[in-house]
Amino acid sequence: MSVQGEENSVTGSKILVVDDVPKNIQVLGSVLRQAGHQVIPATSGEQALQSAETHRPDLILLDVMMPEMDGHEVLMRLRENPALRDTPVIFVTALTDKEDEKVGLELGAVDYITKPINIPITLARVRTHLTLRHARRRLEEQNAELIEAAELREDVERIMRHDLKNPLQMIVAAPTVVKMTGPVNAEQESLLKDVASAGYRMLDMINRSLDLYKMERGDYVLKAVVVNLIQVIGRVVQEIQVVANRKLVTIDLRLGDDPPASGDLFEVMGEGLLCHSMLGNLIKNAVEASPKGGRVTVTLERASDPSIHIHNLGAVPAEIRDTFFEKYATSGKHGGTGLGTYSARLIAETQRGTIAMRTSDEEGTTMTITLPPPS
Repeated sequence: MSVQGEENSVTGSKILVVDDVPKNIQVLGSVLRQAGHQVIPATSGEQALQSAETHRPDLILLDVMMPEMDGHEVLMRLRENPALRDTPVIFVTALTDKEDEKVGLELGAVDYITKPINIPITLARVRTHLTLRHARRRLEEQNAELIEAAELREDVERIMRHDLKNPLQMIVAAPTVVKMTGPVNAEQESLLKDVASAGYRMLDMINRSLDLYKMERGDYVLKAVVVNLIQVIGRVVQEIQVVANRKLVTIDLRLGDDPPASGDLFEVMGEGLLCHSMLGNLIKNAVEASPKGGRVTVTLERASDPSIHIHNLGAVPAEIRDTFFEKYATSGKHGGTGLGTYSARLIAETQRGTIAMRTSDEEGTTMTITLPPPS
């Protein structure tokens, strides 16, 4: 699909606008209709849930402060519905407290718009999240086709590069173009930064998918360099801190028996992005599997082959212990694809390392990864 085709797919999207004040819906609805979108109004939380079920909108603009059922409860109810849990929700609110914004984002909102609304910024945010929504839908559809028809596997790289990467390049490039034509204020600058960051994250996901495909086929060419895993794990912990905070889980990094000191190194041979993807997957899984208020311990041990041990007190379900590292092995995890530990195994083995899992109800679960030392 061309960039023009991407723009056309966003125009005409169905947007559910929820606010207990009809005048607010009128104002926002008028702006969105002028931009070419279909607007579905709802004046209460219950009506919003019914309209979402009936119309299956592409995006929901949701007021936080509403009587009877507020926006937070509406969002939680949406996330419980398998047919609606992936619908992007932007909160529209007069609340300006950062803690309120943090709560909303932790519940699953993709963005925040404050009242009174700034029309250009609102339209830009709506366009960004609709673009990401349509790109994600195409990715899901293409993956489903690949699972059903193995003969299409040879087309994965072409589909990824042409149909997904081209429109995403538009998203990544747009902030630079806007700033060049400027001027932009501080809020707009922040928004442009978020747009570029989201685009780069999706591009990275696509590139990692292509890398895993090559690893499966044995075509991946490893370009190993010296990687300091203390830095890599530090970045991973920052990225998943919101998930850990939500469960009150502490992540404890140790070098041997002690926390690493400033300037400490734990070096292996590998690729930084591959190590980040593998450890990010495993540490996030450990946090999600940990009991509320628990601790995830990441221990780095120097030996002939450096090893990383990731421990949490949750036990792997018995029904998937024997197939834990196999493709599509998953149990009881909402939205789980069963690809996280499978990709971790592929990445470890591609980097000439090993990966193993030990679990029991008494001791919890420990993942052990070894990677080659610097040569």
